[in-house]
Amino acid sequence: MRIAVLSSPDAWHFRDLLRAAQSGFKQHDVFSFRYEQLCAELGGGERPGFNLDADCVVVRTMPPGSLEQIVFRMDLLARLEHAGVAVFNPPKSIEAAVDKYLSLALLSSAGINVPKTMVSQSTDEALEQFGKLGRDSVVKPLFGSMGFGIKRLQNVKDAKQYFESSVEAGNVIYQQQFIEHDGFDIRLLVIGDEVIGMKRTNNDHWITNISQGGVGTPHTPTDFECELAIKAARAVGAIFAGVDLIYQSATQQPLIAEVNAVPGWRATAKVVGVDVAVMMLTQLEQRT
Repeated sequence: MRIAVLSSPDAWHFRDLLRAAQSGFKQHDVFSFRYEQLCAELGGGERPGFNLDADCVVVRTMPPGSLEQIVFRMDLLARLEHAGVAVFNPPKSIEAAVDKYLSLALLSSAGINVPKTMVSQSTDEALEQFGKLGRDSVVKPLFGSMGFGIKRLQNVKDAKQYFESSVEAGNVIYQQQFIEHDGFDIRLLVIGDEVIGMKRTNNDHWITNISQGGVGTPHTPTDFECELAIKAARAVGAIFAGVDLIYQSATQQPLIAEVNAVPGWRATAKVVGVDVAVMMLTQLEQRT
């Protein structure tokens, strides 16, 4: 089976998949392919991604680009899937999970508890919502990951300044009620029907992402956490997903803060001592 990984050939995650393939899956040809190389032909038959020549596509990144580029790339992945090429994760799940508003809406519709979240496009509306959130909110880029661009707002002056600059930049204002927690959250990595977990703690900041200074320790997910993580992944249509779980300090109520359909596993694999790349390739074999 020819497995195309949409990634730079120098990216760590591609090299880890290549390592796993060369050590235990030599019957498969794993190779990198850049989004910029994707193309299609129409007329006399449809040939989406004709130069790709792959049985399976693994989406490992979603690089920035113009609106035209991004729409074309997602459309082409959908047409590849329609043509019988296995795409992981499916294009619809990538589109859903990359959009924090849409992914949380899907989680909420599936009956999954999420933080109280407000989304708006004007300063006045955002300030009103800020008040409804108790004047203590966390703002995040609608499209973003690894904790970058996250900011906590705790007074009207700072909030107004942030909202005005966001509107001026043409951004959507996405804010969540700050969740008091016990200094940690849990990253649950869903690989098909399997779940592995990592506890992320940051003694110096409320942001626990490893990329932002958090420290990971092994965590054995409970049956409830496994079921919740798989349910969250399936709510956005993902086979592979990173699910962020927070327990509120006061009630210990579990909340799903985010689902990532292009999850990294470098820190999780190292902390837990599991070969995630092998697990992923095994899933690809079973599902292709």
